[in-house]
Amino acid sequence: MTRYIGAFFLLGVFLAGCATDTRMYKNGTKPYTVNGKTYYPMETVGNYSETGEASWYGPGFHGKKTSSGDTYNQNAFTAAHKTLPFGTRLNVNNLDNGRTTRVTVNDRGPFKSGRIIDLSRAAANDLGMLGTGTARVRIQTSGYSGASTATTTTAVKQVATSTNGGSYYVQVGAFSSLDNANGVATKLKNSGYNQHIASSNGNYVVRAGPYTTKTAATAARDTLRKSYSGAFVVEK
Repeated sequence: MTRYIGAFFLLGVFLAGCATDTRMYKNGTKPYTVNGKTYYPMETVGNYSETGEASWYGPGFHGKKTSSGDTYNQNAFTAAHKTLPFGTRLNVNNLDNGRTTRVTVNDRGPFKSGRIIDLSRAAANDLGMLGTGTARVRIQTSGYSGASTATTTTAVKQVATSTNGGSYYVQVGAFSSLDNANGVATKLKNSGYNQHIASSNGNYVVRAGPYTTKTAATAARDTLRKSYSGAFVVEK
């Protein structure tokens, strides 16, 4: 795990005058400098492919701001890349074990030599690299989701969920399309729920949570069933 990379970058963002607030610029395209090196984010992206080492960052940054202005959610499928536009969707293939996942770029980094992408905890778990901390991967563009959600969403009242951990979730649906899963996750967020998208048996499952107790998860399930009749509690 590479928590210190993200921490160093956040410090660099505030200290480097050219990278103080990427939300001011479309897709975070303004050049920025970290450790004496200046990076020039792409304005557009087409068919992009890159092979190298991936790392991941998680609990130490959960709930903090990313360089796009989004709030980092270790349970969402996101990633940090040094130059790809925010909103770029990537297929990530773990070349060590053949596992794949899909992420959206919403942060900058990693800045350790040889590393090409810093993944969220959820994405790293999907790739089976939580234990090793790093993996050799190939990343390929698979689309673009638009501007960072930080520029369009507003604050919502949070319900009684735990942002510091918990093993209970309420699953509200499973989708073959990531776009559909993201749509439901956004609705949950706008209703005040923490949300999580996981890959399972070729589908994308959307869950609310985590909750620290089964009682809290069951109460949330009962409320969510008003909109998602098939909602049920899962323990991870």
